[in-house]
Amino acid sequence: MNNQQERLEIDNWIVGFTDGEGCFSVSLFRNNTTTLGWQVFPEFVITQGKKSLPVLLQIQSRFGCGKIYENKRHDNHNEHLYKYCVRSLGDLNHVIIPFFKEHPLRSAKWNDFLLFSEIVSMMNNGLHRSPDGLRLIASIIEKMNRKKASRFLESSETTRRAPTSQ
Repeated sequence: MNNQQERLEIDNWIVGFTDGEGCFSVSLFRNNTTTLGWQVFPEFVITQGKKSLPVLLQIQSRFGCGKIYENKRHDNHNEHLYKYCVRSLGDLNHVIIPFFKEHPLRSAKWNDFLLFSEIVSMMNNGLHRSPDGLRLIASIIEKMNRKKASRFLESSETTRRAPTSQ
């Protein structure tokens, strides 16, 4: 990018593209290698078909982080999917979150972004390592995207593994 105007155009394009095709998500899944048996997994993702792979490469180049993964389809679609993913807490903290704070989304995804940022901040403060912190993160996850009930909050194992702090 040669000048500030070109960079602003690219940045605005990325915001619009993310509004349409991006996702800020946080998963909470079982992981027996962690102290509490659960892992918090935040990621920023944009998915496209193979024909649009150059778009993902351009976004990856602009951010200077993240990876592109191929998801081979074995259904009635003619092309594989590609996912641009940023999962590193460092990259989320220093690249992705500041970018979208400076260039806000215009769709309902803005609310998901705010909740996503809150969870990443909680992780920065180590709250994902405590039972109460995990419960709070799980309750925030339920408000994001599809607003699906958290398996963590429903799990009887949660009560055994993550007792409430007194």
